[in-house]
Order: sequence, then C-alpha cells, then structure tokens
Amino acid sequence: MIQLSQLKKQYKEVVVLDVPTLEIPSGECFGLVGNNGAGKTTLFRVMLDLVRATAGSVTINGADVSKTEDWKAKTRAFLDEHMLLAYLTPDEYFETLRVIYGLSVADLKLHLDKFTEFFNDEVLGKKKYIRDLSKGNLKKVGIAAALMGNPDVVFLDEPFENLDPSSQIRLKKLILKEKENSSLTFLISSHDLNHVTEICERIVLLEKGKVIRDLRDRSEMMAELEAYFTG
Repeated sequence: MIQLSQLKKQYKEVVVLDVPTLEIPSGECFGLVGNNGAGKTTLFRVMLDLVRATAGSVTINGADVSKTEDWKAKTRAFLDEHMLLAYLTPDEYFETLRVIYGLSVADLKLHLDKFTEFFNDEVLGKKKYIRDLSKGNLKKVGIAAALMGNPDVVFLDEPFENLDPSSQIRLKKLILKEKENSSLTFLISSHDLNHVTEICERIVLLEKGKVIRDLRDRSEMMAELEAYFTG
C-alpha cells in the first residue's frame, strides 16, 4: 500500500504539487497521465524521495520515504537515463545489480531471458557502453533493471517513449505478464493513452499538480481521457 497525505511541493511562491490524499493498494497497476508540466515526474520523484516534499508525507508499505530507507529494498524505478551507470555495458550493469540484489547467476539469466524479444538482440553481448546506446535501448535497459530482484513496487516514467511500435507492444505484454504472475504494484506515467488504458486498471489525471480525475471504470477510461485532452 502506498499512501500520500497532504502532499505538497512548492518552489518559492509556485505550488507545483498539491495532493491532499491518495491511496494505491498493493498489486494495482496505477496509471498517471497529464499534459507536459502537469507534475507527473515531480510526483514520482517526491514519492521516491529524490525530491523532498514541502509538506505532507508518502508511505510505502507503512514506511515514510523521507524518514527511513526500509522501503528501498523492495522498490524499483526507472525515471530517466541518469539512473543508469552510463560507463558500463548493459551486461556489466546487470551483473552489478545482480551482486547488489544478492541474486545468483542463474537468477539473472532467468530474469534477462524474459526480455529476449524486447531486447531484440540489440542490448546484450554487444560490448557497447550504456552511454552509447540509442534512446530506445537505454529505455529497455532501464526497464529490465527496474524489474530485477523481485520488487514489490515499480515506478516507470514514460516507459513507451522512444520505443518503436514493436517494442511498445512487447513491453505492454511484459507488464501484463508480470501482473499476472505476481502481486507487483506498478506506477506508470505515460502520454500514450492507448497503452496505459490497456494495462492499468486505474488512471489518475493530473493537472497543474492536482488530481482532477481518478478513473477506475475501464469501459469509460478512454472516452473520459479523450474528452479531457481534446477539450
């Protein structure tokens, strides 16, 4: 369970985030949508304690993210390429994470095997540094890394961005499969309304840092979102 209470982020006189209350149950695939500048990435960064809130709190499985690090062991995220170790190859990066998470070599192979189709023979075994990868392949490395180590919660910011259509479809299938086989909680921010409505059972619409819609009826999600974004 993730709980937000009286959460606010303010820069000088400008309030960029104002969420009085929000609860995300364990096992939910939670989508976050909104126009550029709505506060989606800021919200994720505050929830991950990468940016300190001006007021309020975020708890993940009962742990206040600003006061303890207990929640980090089972929480993963990929927000942008700066979260990667750019001076390593993807193989070296995954091996580093394997050691950090205490996984066996067999565990790592089993994990990476799930991404064979998604990687499309463009990521592993190429002796190419992460910093030299295309934007799409950077995204693939980050997503695969975010799902390592049996997490309880995974944050993905714009996971479909920079991926070609085939990779977008493969990613959607991967997320749906992960949902079926575990109680993993996904938090996904996206501009791609088609994909996010297909994989998320709940979508929150953010505008100027405030929650203006909390959609849970999948049969009406797309119609409501299209009505909002077409104005």
